[in-house]
Amino acid sequence: MLNYTIRRLLLAIPTLLFISLVIFLLLDLAPGDPMSSIPLTVPDEVKQRMREALGLGEPVYVRYFQWLKQFFIVEPQVAWDHWFGTDFSEGKQRVISFQNRAPVMDTVMERVPQTLWVVGLSYVFATLIAVPIGIYSAYKQYSWFDQIGTFISMIGFSIPTFFSGVLLIVVFSVILGWFPSIYDTTHRVTDWDSFVYQARQMAMPVFVLTLYNAAQVSRFMRASTLDNLNQDYVRTARAKGMSERVVVLLHVVRNSLIPVVTVIALGVPTIFGGAIITEQVFQVNGLGQLLIIAIYASDAPMVQTVTFIFAVLIVLFNLVADILYGVLDPRIRYD
Repeated sequence: MLNYTIRRLLLAIPTLLFISLVIFLLLDLAPGDPMSSIPLTVPDEVKQRMREALGLGEPVYVRYFQWLKQFFIVEPQVAWDHWFGTDFSEGKQRVISFQNRAPVMDTVMERVPQTLWVVGLSYVFATLIAVPIGIYSAYKQYSWFDQIGTFISMIGFSIPTFFSGVLLIVVFSVILGWFPSIYDTTHRVTDWDSFVYQARQMAMPVFVLTLYNAAQVSRFMRASTLDNLNQDYVRTARAKGMSERVVVLLHVVRNSLIPVVTVIALGVPTIFGGAIITEQVFQVNGLGQLLIIAIYASDAPMVQTVTFIFAVLIVLFNLVADILYGVLDPRIRYD
């Protein structure tokens, strides 16, 4: 397993380098000029100096390596400063956002906590809810619980997040006034009252994403469990006198989780991309909203950075899913 993990990590390096090159070239060659928003009264020589200050005067390969370097050497200064009190980026050129003229990774690191709170919690809740529901629905196939679970799952999977988000705002914010309609990113938790307010403003965006993802995971879990309940090894275990609880929880669930792990692991980077719409609806100051604003502003460095972060998450969780296969199924060996 260790050798396999090392090989996959080494293989991920050229894969990510190729993806980064494609992302950088596509956005660098795309039409649009960061100077287009500058008033026409500004002299051309001033615009040229501004372009050089943004690093646009360098060749393409220089700008690519400078942009790539921010992920490993220069730009993680926010985390390093926070943990060790040392600025490793001092005296080095940094990748600057076209829109706010600030270092790109500084802005990204400011948005990550908001996305993790909303998106991360929603996916944890979705997994914890969907897996037991899928197992019980399969075990009690065609029961009233299964019928209700199927109905709710179809609703959650069919209704887009922008519609369910607006619907919740109209009902619970405008009509009932239970929850705030806009996410206050400046709010800080200092006491119990502030914690309650934080939970209230997170309730609706977390619920929207939880419903959508739980619907998908529960359907996969139900189908996988149904397939394993009819296998020969289940009948053999029952014939040996094992209790139904042991048969289902120890044998059926473990084997049923193998295909579901792929859905859960690959859904983590997907929900970061899917949360773009939800963050726009509830005005959550996260990576999704940052990406939309950067696209509208033709902020190529910011779009390149956020897109590449999504690519890194996809490659990383692919590896996590493969490793979990070996943990769940002893027959799988990576020799």
